[in-house]
Amino acid sequence: MSKLSPTLKSLINAAHSRPGPVPAPPRIQAVYNRIEQEATDRKLGRPSWLGISTAATMTINSPESMIALYHASSQSKPESEAVAIAEFMREIGLKCIGFNGIPRTINMLNAFRASLPPPIATSLTTTPTRTPSPENITQTNTRGRALWAAIYRPLETKLEHKLADAHPDLPVFIINNEYGGLFTDPPRKEGATVGRVTTSLVAITCLRAQQGVGPQVLSHVFGLRKAWEDGSWRQEAAAGEEEGISWLVSDEGCTWVLDKVDELVEALGGGAGSTFAPVRAKL
Repeated sequence: MSKLSPTLKSLINAAHSRPGPVPAPPRIQAVYNRIEQEATDRKLGRPSWLGISTAATMTINSPESMIALYHASSQSKPESEAVAIAEFMREIGLKCIGFNGIPRTINMLNAFRASLPPPIATSLTTTPTRTPSPENITQTNTRGRALWAAIYRPLETKLEHKLADAHPDLPVFIINNEYGGLFTDPPRKEGATVGRVTTSLVAITCLRAQQGVGPQVLSHVFGLRKAWEDGSWRQEAAAGEEEGISWLVSDEGCTWVLDKVDELVEALGGGAGSTFAPVRAKL
């Protein structure tokens, strides 16, 4: 295979294209700790605040900050709990594929595992749980359609038709592969699970952090509220107490979520915004 010219290599890695990860800003742990404390004061559990912080960090593409978040969350915890925290964070990272795309999830999760303490890294589960087969494909698709309906009701069918007008396979891929295969958790005995409330929080966080997709942010704010309305929040008891979830889905709670994401984008991006934002290329 022919080699790339120095000029082409230089262009690929030009500074204006921001080709590398975002370094961890000073005192980012203090930002994470403050979000944890605010959430705890509002009777929200670890999945809620850690889901928001992890998803924002994944979206901004800052592996150093991801490991800082892990240390802030697992400090002084027993090893078994520290492993569970790492499992949860990487499961959030996996779900971010559906909002942020595959490349930064690959880079972030690779860097995350490489930076974990060896006893933690070697304790992570290694068995895949999303391999499609004739035996599980119907169940996966059913889970996807159920989550789709839960988030977008009563407009789920109308939205599906609108997506199909754009491309006939667009709703097929989204509902079956993303909502079924990725956003819902398959039956398994190992690894972390991400429940209904936290999944909506991850969606809101990624979309808010990457910027430019306000209609999707709005949809998932409504989707979060529907988890309260239909009672499905009860299936994720760790996300928070009833009082906390009731507050979270209120105007005040949703404002808090968006404000925390904005704070993380400001802190992680150094005021330059998300790496999804348009760059000013040299002409």
